Amino acid sequence: MSNPLWSPSQSQINSTIMHRFMGQVKERTGNDFKDYQSLWRWSVDEKEVFWDILWDFCGVIGDKGDRVFDDNDGQMFGSKFFPEGRVNYAENMLKNRDDKCALVFRSENGSEEQVTRSQLYDKVSQWQQAMVASGVVEGDRVAGYMPNMIETIIAALAAISLGAIWSSASPDFGVRGVVDRFGQVKPKLLICVDGYYYNGKTIDVLAKVKDVQRGLDGLEQVIIVPYAGSDTDISELENATMADDFIEACTPKDIEFNRVKFNHPLFIMFSSGTTGAPKCITHGHGGTLLQHLKEHQLHCNIKPNDKVFYFTSCGGMMWNWHVTAIASDACVLLFDGSPFYPDGNVLWDYTSDHGCSFFGTSAKYIEAMNVNNIKPKDTHDLSALRSLASTGSPLVPSSFDYVYASIKSDLHLASIYGGTDIISASFGIGNPISPVYRGEIQGAALSTDVRIFNADGNEAAIGEAGDLICATPFPSMPVSFWGDDVGDKYHKAYFKKFDNVWCHGDWVEKTEHGGFTVHGRSDATLNPGGVRIGTAEIYGTLESLSYIKDSVAIGQDWDGDVRVVLFVILNDGYLLDNDLIGKIKAQIRKGATPRHVPSKVIAVSDIPRTKSGKITEIAVRDIVMGRGVNNKEALANPESLELYKDLEELKVG
Repeated sequence: MSNPLWSPSQSQINSTIMHRFMGQVKERTGNDFKDYQSLWRWSVDEKEVFWDILWDFCGVIGDKGDRVFDDNDGQMFGSKFFPEGRVNYAENMLKNRDDKCALVFRSENGSEEQVTRSQLYDKVSQWQQAMVASGVVEGDRVAGYMPNMIETIIAALAAISLGAIWSSASPDFGVRGVVDRFGQVKPKLLICVDGYYYNGKTIDVLAKVKDVQRGLDGLEQVIIVPYAGSDTDISELENATMADDFIEACTPKDIEFNRVKFNHPLFIMFSSGTTGAPKCITHGHGGTLLQHLKEHQLHCNIKPNDKVFYFTSCGGMMWNWHVTAIASDACVLLFDGSPFYPDGNVLWDYTSDHGCSFFGTSAKYIEAMNVNNIKPKDTHDLSALRSLASTGSPLVPSSFDYVYASIKSDLHLASIYGGTDIISASFGIGNPISPVYRGEIQGAALSTDVRIFNADGNEAAIGEAGDLICATPFPSMPVSFWGDDVGDKYHKAYFKKFDNVWCHGDWVEKTEHGGFTVHGRSDATLNPGGVRIGTAEIYGTLESLSYIKDSVAIGQDWDGDVRVVLFVILNDGYLLDNDLIGKIKAQIRKGATPRHVPSKVIAVSDIPRTKSGKITEIAVRDIVMGRGVNNKEALANPESLELYKDLEELKVG
């Protein structure tokens, strides 16, 4: 077995919230757990006891009811946690009205704003009153077309406090992308900014808002938050109001929180939409809150008054996850703008200035830092930093090395994994009392019964790749797909492949340490010669090559089989000739297997990605196969798809 890159000392373990929780479990049940794996096994086997204790341990405000779990006659689909419970997510976020920091916001333009918990409460009170005056009631939808800023959280919590349902998209989304999402849920109110900053530019949003309005049935009012416009003119918008005018008549007072059913809709999230209209995945108050409290406090060791940062936008699930850290009495650091403007130190300046203890970002950002030789450990005070989390795609082994060499050596590094479908990272997350191994997710979260199934529906052996499944219910399963009244789409999405277990759609293997490595989406795995292999192994072998900037691999149907095709972006000064192709193939053969070696290697200038930065292998494959992509608005760079159409190199053997 390989040696860990990091192991917590006993004093570090003893100082964690996870360790304190284990003591609470011992008091309540008599079980004395010595390590994470034994605690995890108990939490899966005794899920009702686990979630009952967690509710109390985290101090959830609300009514539990008499039952922890309704198993729906043994069916995972349709089962419910706390079926008699009543709770309000916003009430738990705003439970403390003191002068400690709640939020800090820094813009790319250098401006910064802070609010205390008391100030946040008062602002939410004003917005809630204004929404009531605008006719917002329980079950209505309120949408934000907003950057990751303080006003976004205020508006969201105000709507949620009433039992209304929040959805959001970031302002870089195009008109069709916004309408494809919000048009399905028909918001009553739309909260927008006038513009935003990115990569040194000021970008107008109001022209898009005007077009978005036309596509949203049932929209009654638009509220404009001034941000990047020096002289905001909203005269061409229908039923539009500036934010200050919207709340002008409202003075802060005690908020009346509407405690709704545990599974009452809280957020409507959206799938990427690259294979069709985005799915409207609806998550509930109680399940979201409990799952996030578990992950933040136990797995990420987020403590009261910690400064918590995640580089994210309002278009992705990590925004919702990040915001919930307020419920753990942390101060949440928000940032809007490019992470490389004016240079690659901007996020580390922010982290250092505020003594950040938890830093979250994407795997792609860490790779980019490595490529650009950015070494925060040499330039910034990171003495407060205890944890770093990475998501969006698997964190490659060399990025593990980079973090410990160039950011901080004594650091809990967690490659985390879950997604919009479960509004959490519970399928693969870190824990602060166990070692970190190179290239591995540490394991499943507490009370999340993750297993790997082979094609026969049997558990795969260690080192054998298969479908990641969850065998028992968990609180943050979607409460529904919006508009899917019967539940057919919901059931098909997760429960069609294997009977009565959640199939997540990813190709994963379990390691000898009890962790996981993710090879890619199951529907994007390669199948040469009828043997399923993942794309992650190809990318992993290429990461050390100085001449490759980025790559995407697909399987192309060819001559009754599937052949592997690799597209590469070369760094400046390199030409993809036969010699370089030979080197690439040799590297893949050496680092992976002969089956991973591509039949074709083709140079391109761009690779399509979603707005959250994920490579869209399926979109590339569909273009290559002449099938087209249904929803290009889901992509950050849809024009890149043209690079893959009708390639002469792919018409021959």
